[in-house]
Amino acid sequence: MLGENFVYFFTVLGFFIGVIFGILKSMDADGLLTYTFLITIFFYLFSHIIIALYYRTIVAKSYNFPKDMHENDLDYFVKEINKREKLIDSACKITDVVAKMNLEDRAGQKL
Repeated sequence: MLGENFVYFFTVLGFFIGVIFGILKSMDADGLLTYTFLITIFFYLFSHIIIALYYRTIVAKSYNFPKDMHENDLDYFVKEINKREKLIDSACKITDVVAKMNLEDRAGQKL
């Protein structure tokens, strides 16, 4: 929805809420007009604040994303993870061999 349409929608919504509230709370025409006017102005200003914050976050998040830099960083991280996995795999193999040799030594000592 366009920002302009959002403002129109909330202004009309505020007008009708103001009329309903004015009918419920006031006993004369001045009160009805006052409540309607104040509530409509509140909704109008509130819709402008919401639109301003919305566009501010959209513009702030639409900056140029440095894709190449992030891809290079991720490639480096993948290489480092692969190196560490190979190191851990070799350490696990060495540990398995040592555990097997230890088991064989214990089995030979008990006999």
